[in-house]
Amino acid sequence: MPRGNAGAIALGPGSLYIAVLGTPEPADLSTPWASVSPNWLQLGYTEEGSTFNYKASSDKVEVAEELDPIRIALTSRDLSLAFALAEITVTNLKRALNGGTISTPGAGLVKFEPPALGEEVRTMLGFESEDHTERWVYRQCINLGDLGIARKKGAAKSTINCEYTLEKPPSALPFSVLMSSARL
Repeated sequence: MPRGNAGAIALGPGSLYIAVLGTPEPADLSTPWASVSPNWLQLGYTEEGSTFNYKASSDKVEVAEELDPIRIALTSRDLSLAFALAEITVTNLKRALNGGTISTPGAGLVKFEPPALGEEVRTMLGFESEDHTERWVYRQCINLGDLGIARKKGAAKSTINCEYTLEKPPSALPFSVLMSSARL
């Protein structure tokens, strides 16, 4: 007799996508992201995949007549998606720094300048599992992680670390998930 559902085991780093705010979201698990909207762009290689973090904070409601709290009240939650981009490009720098300007000052050159304070751009992020049984959409994100690009000898590649914090968008919840019914 099986002790669990082997079909519900999730493997692999999957694929990450980025889009401008308000981009239509996938409604199924089979339509390619670019067919949902050409605004969905694949982020490319990462160092070790991605990690979605969800942390709720709470306070205890206590009364003098009870030893135990009579209720737990949620006070906030911290949501983030962390990954390290393995492709060092000006486009990825612009994504990691929440905007900026890319220009071509001369033949064979590309120049990037970060955004001015207050001109940061929020974005949408998406994730699809390698077996195409999960799709996550993070509706409004800003990268608040530390940016450090290490340069080392040998085969150690440089990466652009990203930790996007999720915000509540004006007319929806911060994220949604589509999964195959086999994952019920």
